[in-house]
Amino acid sequence: MIDLTLSRARLWAVLVKEFIQMRRDRITFAMMLGVPIMQLLLFGFAINSDPKRLPTALLDMDGGHYSRAVVTALETSGYFRFEFRPKTLEEGEHLIASGQAVFLVTIPSDLGARVDRGDRPQILIDADATDPAASSGAVGALGSVAQKALTREKGEAAEVDAQQDKRLEIVAHRRYNPEGVSQYNIVPGLLGVILQMTMVMMTAMGLTRETERGTMENLLAMPATPMEIMLGKVLPFLGVGAVQVAVVLVAAKVLFGVPFVGSLTLLIFCVLTFVLSLVLMGYFISTFAATQMQAMQLTFFFFMPSLMLSGFMFPFSGMPGWAQAIGECFPLTHFLRIIRAVMLKGADIPAIAWEWSMLLVFILVYAAVALSRSRKTLD
Repeated sequence: MIDLTLSRARLWAVLVKEFIQMRRDRITFAMMLGVPIMQLLLFGFAINSDPKRLPTALLDMDGGHYSRAVVTALETSGYFRFEFRPKTLEEGEHLIASGQAVFLVTIPSDLGARVDRGDRPQILIDADATDPAASSGAVGALGSVAQKALTREKGEAAEVDAQQDKRLEIVAHRRYNPEGVSQYNIVPGLLGVILQMTMVMMTAMGLTRETERGTMENLLAMPATPMEIMLGKVLPFLGVGAVQVAVVLVAAKVLFGVPFVGSLTLLIFCVLTFVLSLVLMGYFISTFAATQMQAMQLTFFFFMPSLMLSGFMFPFSGMPGWAQAIGECFPLTHFLRIIRAVMLKGADIPAIAWEWSMLLVFILVYAAVALSRSRKTLD
């Protein structure tokens, strides 16, 4: 029979033992405290489903008081942040193609003349629609905000024009995803998310398993340098990553019809760079974890903020500045920009050179720290 008697002394002894064990397992204890705090900060402050103050380029070919009133109203609305003042249309379109600006607002040279004549004025807006969630709200608000600005600037005559169906006309060009299909934005990003989730965890847990079984010390005792050991451990995972890449790309084209207008060779080269940074990140985590459970916990602690702050789930440009600064520290952030630019925009090497160089920086940093930690495990 099961003994159901309860002794306070024995119960107290078990409780003390568990608290001592919890204190020794510092990684688990830190996760218990760190994860709720991180979730609170991310969901409470960083995540914004209605992004505001998006980087915008302004091409004002009118320069009159009506255009100034419209620009002021757009800035006051909170949706647009005019960071760029291109001189030509080509320069403005380059800002859209490179991802520096989400919108290009073009005010024609005849805006003031049309308003004074009572004709129907126009404002043109080019939007980077690779992420429909980031552009739809601002494009929708543009018409009403600009119309109210013209009404205030012209006075009572504008109210008469509005009643005569001479309202301001907004001509919107949604670039790269004119239909606003969300799969075009999500499916390419899923390639980065899947690779990150599997590559980091598989590498970290695989190497930690070697430590748990005692085979890692035998490996380190062999006449092989830490660099040779690290490369021998991480390079096989590149093959696994290549298989995943092929599966996701084929599914993106066949099942979801995601357009592919860029170079497949360039994309594969960037993907391999990204995968190498991930497996080195897993190797880096394995040097801190003593058990597979700790490796999984550390991987999750890295994965969740990376997923939230990379621009995969929520528009990156709509997050506050401090959240964007943290997001820049994750390889996934830069890879998402690369794959969306190559697949949807047909970007070439100069257009993605900065993002690719950032992946190289992650590779060098993770490799350097992992090698320094590997030498310490020989003790």
